[in-house]
Amino acid sequence: MVRQPIPVVIVAGFLGAGKTSLLNHLLRNPQGARIGVVVNDFGKINIDALSVAGQVDSTVSLGNGCLCCAVDARGLDDLLAKLARPGSDIDVIVIESSGLADPRGMVRLLLNSANPRLGYGGLVEVVDAAEFDTTRRRHPEIDQHLRFADLVLLNKIDRVDESDQRRLAELVRGLADGKPVLPTDHGRVDPTLLFDREAVRERRDTARQLSFDELLADPVDDCHEHLHAAYESVEFTADSPVDPRALMRFLDDRPAGIYRMKGQVHFGAPGHGQKFTLHTVGDFLRFHRTRWRRDEPRRTQLVVIGSGLDQDRVRSGLTACLGEPDRSDEHSMLDVLKYTRS
Repeated sequence: MVRQPIPVVIVAGFLGAGKTSLLNHLLRNPQGARIGVVVNDFGKINIDALSVAGQVDSTVSLGNGCLCCAVDARGLDDLLAKLARPGSDIDVIVIESSGLADPRGMVRLLLNSANPRLGYGGLVEVVDAAEFDTTRRRHPEIDQHLRFADLVLLNKIDRVDESDQRRLAELVRGLADGKPVLPTDHGRVDPTLLFDREAVRERRDTARQLSFDELLADPVDDCHEHLHAAYESVEFTADSPVDPRALMRFLDDRPAGIYRMKGQVHFGAPGHGQKFTLHTVGDFLRFHRTRWRRDEPRRTQLVVIGSGLDQDRVRSGLTACLGEPDRSDEHSMLDVLKYTRS
């Protein structure tokens, strides 16, 4: 079984957008995960009986096993290595980007990291729906930030009327170039959008093999069922092999609204009959290669998660990827292997 890297999620957004509300929501609703939160300033996080605002390179243990850290940009890489070290027991790391910073520097740091225990978990851009037009006039660079985001939270939606909600959702979706846009209030989003439940379970019980039903199962908790209505998932299962070139074409031109894809792929290409575990966040793509269990059927099972998905297009696009690879094409797996870690 592949041991997944710890996802590192970057939360960005201009001052007052609701980044801290999102972080506090995650800490109050960790869904069984142990979360490492990296912030610029402890003072904005609701930590009882602590007054450590402004301390840099400091770490505070929270009652639920999570960690809260304050760090400047120079120490970020070292801090992530500490949080991801064996024995830290952290399931997901969330970094709050400074309200005026360009988050692409952090994204580049993560994508260039050689630490095998860390994985890119996506760039989440939080925007203030009530102040979006004003923010855009003051900070026109927000258009560029939205284009680079993997997921956009249109926050404080409770402060605008329905017609403005529709206008802003359409505007932001266009600026984000088809990336998923979720309406939220008070930063309340389903935490399992940001990390895999099965990866958390794997770290808690590495001896047990997860079934596909468990991978698809809704979490059993009190985390506001209405949060799930903001996004949707498409499940795809096939016993036929997948044509690697066709799948890579699909991944290069994904339907709008897709935030994450995960699951296992059976290519069946000569010399590449192993199980390939697929993980995508936004444009980020990674395969992990491992062996099938003896009793495990050679089958492709994928979950596509996003907002505003054309579910029929997703399913038909994946169905079109099925088919025996051309056995005379000795380079059919080349593009897949570029993104593969064994």
